[in-house]
This record gives sequence, structure tokens and C-alpha cells, in this order.
Amino acid sequence: MEAWWHEVWVTLQAEFADITDAQQMTRVTVRLVMAALLGGILGFEREHKGKAAGVRTHMLVALGAALFVLVPQMSGSQADAMSRVIQGVVAGIGFLGAGTILKNTGGDVSHVKGLTTAAGLWMTAAIGVAAGLGREATAVLSTVLALAIFSVMPVIVRALEKDSKP
Repeated sequence: MEAWWHEVWVTLQAEFADITDAQQMTRVTVRLVMAALLGGILGFEREHKGKAAGVRTHMLVALGAALFVLVPQMSGSQADAMSRVIQGVVAGIGFLGAGTILKNTGGDVSHVKGLTTAAGLWMTAAIGVAAGLGREATAVLSTVLALAIFSVMPVIVRALEKDSKP
């Protein structure tokens, strides 16, 4: 019976052997945590503005995108395989984004709502991909730019609209 338990233990060790050393564990942890935090920053801004996709949604999108590229990269996938993985992430996020867009055709005027949220989720996925591929500086810079677009651009647009009214 002891041989059976030993075999089970060895099998379990082999199953959890995808992270082989402290350096790899640190790399994986930094990339996944970075993706989640950066997604959370964008999600916090959206939630603060009362938008449908908030902190958790953005964190999960960024974390998922990072994981989708990190695992094949750790497995030694070539550039063409990584390209297909990224294409799949982009297409999947497109479906998620499409679910956030609503078109209201009340009366003579059609109103589209949720387009910025969909674009934000798309951007969050791209940030997650960057973090997952180990491009942390690019991911941080992209987050800062996206945050500026979410926060600063509405203020600029309102100021310009106010100045243009007679």
C-alpha cells in the first residue's frame, strides 16, 4: 500500500512541476499580479464613474489575457503560435465587448451606449497581454495613457464644447 501512496505523491509532484524554481515563480507571479493590478486601476476608474464593467471585470480580463499568453510562452511556443493565441484573445474580448454595447432606438434618434466600456475592456486585455509577455513597462505606460483618456479627455471635451457655444 505504501508503494501506491508513493506513486500518487510522485504523480502529484509531476503535475505541479510547471514552475520549476524561484526565478520562474517570481516571474509568473509578477506578470499575473501586474496584469491584475493594472486592470484593477482601469476598472476602479470605470466603476467610480458608474459604468457597468468595474474593478473585478477589468482585473479578470487583464489576468485572463496575461494567463493566455504566459502559459504558451512558458511551454516554449514559437512566435507563430503566440500570434494565434493573441488573435484568439482579441477575438474573445471582442465578443465580451459586444455584450456591453446597447443600441437604443427610441423615437427618431438612435443612441449607442457602452462603446467606451467595450473599448476599455479591449485595452485592458491588451495591457494584460503585454504584462503576460513580460513587457511590464509597456503595460504600465499603456495603463497611464488609458487612464488619461478615461479621466482627462471628458474634461477637455466639456471645456471645448462650453467654449464653442454662443
